[in-house]
Amino acid sequence: MVAIITGDIINSQKHKSSEWLGVLKDYFSQLGESPMDWEIYRGDEFQLKVPYENALRVAIHVKALIKSVKNLDVRMGIGLGEETFVGTGVSESNGPAYQRSGKTFDSLREDKLNLTVSTGSAHHDRTLNLMLKLALNFMDDWSTVSAEIVVLALEHPEASQQEIAEKLKIQQSAVSQRQKRARLDLVYDLLSYYVENIKNMVT
Repeated sequence: MVAIITGDIINSQKHKSSEWLGVLKDYFSQLGESPMDWEIYRGDEFQLKVPYENALRVAIHVKALIKSVKNLDVRMGIGLGEETFVGTGVSESNGPAYQRSGKTFDSLREDKLNLTVSTGSAHHDRTLNLMLKLALNFMDDWSTVSAEIVVLALEHPEASQQEIAEKLKIQQSAVSQRQKRARLDLVYDLLSYYVENIKNMVT
């Protein structure tokens, strides 16, 4: 069982790729090898294979990284399921996880959403995607500062507010305010729900 994340960068044509491409490649490189685990193609599209239990955390991390650049965002479709064929790269491999990822990614523009999940179960998809839709209400509005604080929280989960404040050279109280504005508590709640329940959701 794997998760395939298919995505593209929103507003990439208005920015130099140097503003976001290196950061994205650095993060993907921490998750696996290219092209077997990830590929970036056609300039601003990507596909990424990750353990299914980590998929939502990775997707939110990608969103926060991209939104750390002013006026950029990202659309992503997550497909969960089996991988039945392994090609020379992730974009040439196949299986239900790949098909679900492609299908849910293709529906994003029409549905005016930036993140959806397909598990193979209509009932579970409805629950998860309603939760994501509600979360996108604030995640789509993250400022660059909010996005940056989410990136730091996800990269350093054990770090205290004081340690994050020292990294950013700001007051601890400012870190607390930024985390509240980013709704970090709700991000953590959503990730906990996903990890606790996803094993029983995928068909």
